[in-house]
Amino acid sequence: MPDSRRAQGLMDWDKLRVFHAVAEAGSFTHAGETLNLSQSAVSRQIQALEESLGVALFHRHARGLILTEQGELLNRNVREIFAKLAMAEAQLMENKDRPKGPLKISATVAFGSTWLTREVKEFIELYPDIELSLVLADTELDISMREADCAIRFTPPRQPDLIQRHLTTSRSHVYAAPEYLKQHGMPSSLDDLGRHRLIVYGEDAPQPTANVNWLLTIGTNGPPRRPTLRVNNIYGIYRAVIAGVGIAALPEYMARLSNGLVRLLPGVEGPGNEVYFVYPEELRDSKRISVFRDFLIRKLADAHL
Repeated sequence: MPDSRRAQGLMDWDKLRVFHAVAEAGSFTHAGETLNLSQSAVSRQIQALEESLGVALFHRHARGLILTEQGELLNRNVREIFAKLAMAEAQLMENKDRPKGPLKISATVAFGSTWLTREVKEFIELYPDIELSLVLADTELDISMREADCAIRFTPPRQPDLIQRHLTTSRSHVYAAPEYLKQHGMPSSLDDLGRHRLIVYGEDAPQPTANVNWLLTIGTNGPPRRPTLRVNNIYGIYRAVIAGVGIAALPEYMARLSNGLVRLLPGVEGPGNEVYFVYPEELRDSKRISVFRDFLIRKLADAHL
C-alpha cells in the first residue's frame, strides 16, 4: 500500500474521531449513538481507516470489540491528541471578561460527596456560565491527560508537571453515634478502644489520605487493634457510624454534617492531611481555574477544617 495513502489515513480527523469513539465505547452501536451515526456508517469508517493504515485495529467477536496491539498504540496517541484539542478549544472559547465553559473537577469520594457538593451551590450562582462536572474517586485521575481539568487532593501531587496550591490542613477525630454509646458505653481512654467496635478503611482499596487507619495503632505498643468492619469508602464509614455500628476516625469536615455524632477522647487527634489544588501548566491562565481556586481558598479558610 502506498505510503501516501497511509499518511492520508492518519491525517483523516473524521476517521480518527470515529475510531476513538469506537475504542472507548467497545462497539460500533454505542459509538454510533455517541456520534449520531448509523452502525453501518461507523463500521465503514473503521474499515476505511484499517485499509488506509494496512493494519487491523480491532478484534471482532460476538460480545463486542477489543483493540489489537496496533489499535492500543493508535488509541493512546489519539486520546492524547483529542485531550489537547479539547483544552485548546476551551481556552479559545473562554470569555476574557466572564469565565465560561466546562470545568471538570476531581476529588475524593468523601470530600466531594459531602463538603464540595454542599458548597458548590454558591459557586454555580456566582459563575453560571461555567459548566461544572465533579468526578469523585479515591484513585487519582491523570490531570495531564485531561481526565479532569483540576483536582483537590489530600496527598502531595506526584506529577512534576502540575501546578499545586496548598489549600488547608484536614483534621480527623474519633466519633460515635449516641445509639452506639448507649449500648456499648463511652471509651474513656485509648486503651478502651480495643474493647469497642472499630470501623476502618478497607485494606484492598487505594487510600484517599495518608495513614487513614491511624485509629488502629494510636497509643498502642503492641499489635494493631482489630476492627469490626472495614469499608472501602470514607463516606460509607460515616454512614455506618451514624447508624450506630461502631466507632471511627472521621474528617472534621464530614463529622460536622451530623449534629448527632459525639466526639470521643477530646485530646486525641489524627495526623493532619495537607489538601492541595492542582491543575496542568496549560491552564495557568484559565479564568475558570483561577476563580474556582480562589473560591476554594476562601471557603476552606472560613470552614476551619
